[in-house]
Amino acid sequence: MKKNRYFPMSLIAVAILSGCSSTPGPQNASLTEAHSSYNSARSNPDVTNLAAVELKEAGDTLSKADNAFSKGQGAATVDHLAYIANQQVGIAQETAKRKTAELAVTDASAKRTEVRLEARTAEADAAKRQVAIVQKTADKQAADLAAASANAEHDQIRLEAITAEADMAELQVAIAQETADKQAAALAAASSKAERDQALIAQQEMQLRELNAKKTDRGLVITLGDVLFSTNKAQLESGGTRNVRKLADFLKQYPQHKVLVEGYTDSTGSNSLNQELSDRRAYAVRTALIDMGISSDRVTTRGYGEEFPVASNDTAASRQLNRRVEIILSDDNGNIAPR
Repeated sequence: MKKNRYFPMSLIAVAILSGCSSTPGPQNASLTEAHSSYNSARSNPDVTNLAAVELKEAGDTLSKADNAFSKGQGAATVDHLAYIANQQVGIAQETAKRKTAELAVTDASAKRTEVRLEARTAEADAAKRQVAIVQKTADKQAADLAAASANAEHDQIRLEAITAEADMAELQVAIAQETADKQAAALAAASSKAERDQALIAQQEMQLRELNAKKTDRGLVITLGDVLFSTNKAQLESGGTRNVRKLADFLKQYPQHKVLVEGYTDSTGSNSLNQELSDRRAYAVRTALIDMGISSDRVTTRGYGEEFPVASNDTAASRQLNRRVEIILSDDNGNIAPR
């Protein structure tokens, strides 16, 4: 039954990935490696079921690499696209592993709760049977005492002893019931905590999706495009401010995280101007976060100028992709992988 809930996603994944089902036989080593990694991930049903979106992104990038290779574009461009596709395949595989682990934890928690409740029920039933045995013995002894009238005083003493035994049995039942109630309350509390943890994970993932956070080998990366800044300036437009506000709200809710803000430009203009612009744009995002209540020691910046392009600088559209600010989110311990 658990596999069926992923069946529609599996059909979607097969449909999406059908366009990348064969390797065109590239002669570029990086492209060959990327195709091998992609085909290996696609043959894993956990990846196609649980990380269909991430696997599609890898397939799209691989198609771009094939297209660049077939059109005779430079080896650097093909290698760059193949590298990105390879990393996206890794992201899809890690996503599938995480979701598989989360499902295993949920199933194990439910089974553990069921076993504990069965044990509590069995304990209560055993206590009731013990009371029934004691009560039956007490009834028999009472009947025997009623029939024996030779020594009334002796009969009274025995009746009192029987009553004391019955009282003790009732006390044992009360203790057993109280223990069972405490166990039930503890199980309920544990179940409630597990549900809160699951809800918190779901809420965090939703917030990260709203920020368009992408998984990379350095961690989660949020990209602010060139259109969110004034042209050739470091001033944030209203759309950029809204995105930074979402990030600030997220950081307030999860104070264990830090961020590294990195600025990039295209290759137009001199190196010194590009370096200065990338520094100022990264610092503008840092200033906005601090103004929104984020502690300054949680935000660092770095400008790279025209280094590390994500696209060629041959067209206006490609250059616009290179003009960006990337925000790298730390892990739960505040660590950020260096570039």
